[in-house]
Amino acid sequence: MSVDPVTPERIAETEKLIRPHIRHTPVMRVDMRDFGAGALPVDLKLELLQHSGSFKARGAFSSLLTRDVPPAGVVAASGGNHGAAVAYAAMRLGVPATIFVPSVTSPAKAERIRSYGAELVIGGDRYADALAASETYVAESGALAVHAYDQVETLLGQGTLGKEIEDDLPEMTTLLVAVGGGGLIGGVASWFRGRVKIVAVESDGAPTLHEAFKAGRPVDAPAGGIAADSLAPRQVGQLMFPIAQKYVEPPVLVSDDAILAAQKALWAGARVVAEPGGAAAFAALLSGKYVPGLDERVCVLVCGSNTTAVRFD
Repeated sequence: MSVDPVTPERIAETEKLIRPHIRHTPVMRVDMRDFGAGALPVDLKLELLQHSGSFKARGAFSSLLTRDVPPAGVVAASGGNHGAAVAYAAMRLGVPATIFVPSVTSPAKAERIRSYGAELVIGGDRYADALAASETYVAESGALAVHAYDQVETLLGQGTLGKEIEDDLPEMTTLLVAVGGGGLIGGVASWFRGRVKIVAVESDGAPTLHEAFKAGRPVDAPAGGIAADSLAPRQVGQLMFPIAQKYVEPPVLVSDDAILAAQKALWAGARVVAEPGGAAAFAALLSGKYVPGLDERVCVLVCGSNTTAVRFD
C-alpha cells in the first residue's frame, strides 16, 4: 500500500468504475427562511436519494468491483446503512451477502437489508459487537469483509461524492458533513484536499472524531444518542484520521433535540425525509452551532433517508 492510497486520481478512477451502478444525486437550493431561520442561501446535496438510501452505495460498489469475491460471498458489519448498501451491491452483482447489525439498528434499515436478499444477523447491542461477530464469521466462512469506513476501497468510493459535489457546485466554499466512523468525510476530504472548508458534525452522544482530535489519535468514545445506528462506532477509522487532521475543521457537536428539529424542519420546509444521521449536518446550521461567514457559500450533505419517520397509511 502506498503512503497515500486515497488520492484524487484514484478517486476519479473509482468514479468511472462505479458510475454505471450509482445515481448522480441532485442539489436543492434553499433559503434558511424556509426552515424558520435567518435569510441564508444554502445548497442541500441530497445523497439520501442514492441507491439503498445513503451514500454508502458508493463504497460498497467500489469494494465489490475491485476485489475478488469468493464463493462464500461478502460480509459486512453495519449500523444499517452500510449493510443495506453492501446488500444492494451484492444483489446487483449476483453474489451472496451476510450482514451483521446491532440491536439498535432501526427497523427501516433492517427491512431494507432483508429486501435486497441478504442474510441479516443481529450481532450484539452496538456496532462494535456486530463488527466482532462479523470478523468471527469471516474467519469461519472465508467470506470477503467489506468494512463500513476503515478500508481504502470504501474511502475511495465515498470520495466520489466529493468529486460529484464539486462538479455540481464549483463555487462552494464550505461543506458540512456528518461523521460516524469517518469514511464519508475522509473520502470527501481526500478529494478536496483543502480547496474548501470541510466542517465535521457529530452527535454529542457519539463524539468519535471530537475525542480523536483531543487525543491526537483515534480513541474509544461514547456510542449513544438518537443517531446511534449510523453515527456511533467505538472510534473513528485509522485511515481517515490523518486525513481529517490535515483537511477537516474541528467537529461541531449537536444534540439529539437539534437533530430531531432538523429532521422535522427538512420535512416541513423542503419535503425531505432524512434519518437522524442524515439530518445531523443540517442540524449544525439550523441550531446555530455552525454560523457561516458572509462570504461563505455553504453546502450541507444530507446523506441518509432510511427511517420510518413518515408513514403512508
